[in-house]
Amino acid sequence: MIKNTLPKTTLKTSDFYYDLPSELIAQTPATPRDSSRLLVIRKDGKIEDKHFYDIVDYLKPSDTLVINDSRVIPARIYGTKVRKSGVEFNSAPSKIETLLLKQHKADEWEVLLRPAKKIKLGGKIEYELGLVATVIDVIEDGNRIVRFEYDKDKFSNIFEVLERIGSMPLPPYITKKLEDKNRYQTVYARENGSAAAPTAGLHFTPELLEKISQMGVAIVPVMLHVGLGTFRPVKEENITDHIMHSEFITVSEKSAKIINERRRLGGRIIAVGTTSCRTLESASLDSGEVTPVCDNTGIFIYPGYKFKVVDTLITNFHLPESTLLMLVSALRGKEKIMEAYEHAVKEKYRFFSFGDAMLIE
Repeated sequence: MIKNTLPKTTLKTSDFYYDLPSELIAQTPATPRDSSRLLVIRKDGKIEDKHFYDIVDYLKPSDTLVINDSRVIPARIYGTKVRKSGVEFNSAPSKIETLLLKQHKADEWEVLLRPAKKIKLGGKIEYELGLVATVIDVIEDGNRIVRFEYDKDKFSNIFEVLERIGSMPLPPYITKKLEDKNRYQTVYARENGSAAAPTAGLHFTPELLEKISQMGVAIVPVMLHVGLGTFRPVKEENITDHIMHSEFITVSEKSAKIINERRRLGGRIIAVGTTSCRTLESASLDSGEVTPVCDNTGIFIYPGYKFKVVDTLITNFHLPESTLLMLVSALRGKEKIMEAYEHAVKEKYRFFSFGDAMLIE
């Protein structure tokens, strides 16, 4: 697994706190996607208020836009505990919520069960369409490894079953029902595997991407399957004591070649989202050369980190005291980022997954 080796820092988790009125937490996505607002932090430190469709004014033909084409799966399913044969129960069957977190093998997944205490090792859960899960291991944080069984004459893989019975695993701060689950999906999502959306990409429309491509900007995919660990709070006082969750990444030989060639010609590498940023930095050598990779990464980027390949970042507004806020602070400096967040609150930008965006030059 790929990790960074940053030195210790005196920065505390509380250094990344800011006050956010609850009414600024976006409950629904903007329509159309690119009508969301865009806060721009220029290289000279100037802050500008724009809309996302204005992003073309900040791009150059020599730029490379790196996107994460992971696709969010409808990872939340509900089932009932299978009762042991020959045992009578007076109570109703136990309803179990299952959240798929990470695929280990084709039909073996790390999952979060609620309530977990009702399902022991070897326990089974039945879902709709004949799907059955058997707990085969218990791991750290109380998560389970389960093996799924389903009718392989009807479904070629687990994802086909999930599309029929699953719901999108929206973050806990989104309490409004999502009417169209495709709105929690980027328009370029391709490979199933994420438990949460790479939200910076939600602002792009096919038309905007075509316009950007026609400018001469290269649009290059990488992949990071987003886990729910991205929402895990930092509980340690000193941020370097925090253990980063791991996520699966891939960078193809083709994508690495395009990025390296355009970077050698002096073009900027613009990461769309913290997931693309973490993927690129995980896959790059100290020289800045990006190498093909297929691995897990636990890279933790915070102030003091020297970026090897990413020049510019497109991102959303992140939770207070989160590892994502620490990452963007590493790129532009904590003071400037916190100033921008204060500006965004004052100007009533919309925050978090369905919120507005930032362009950090």
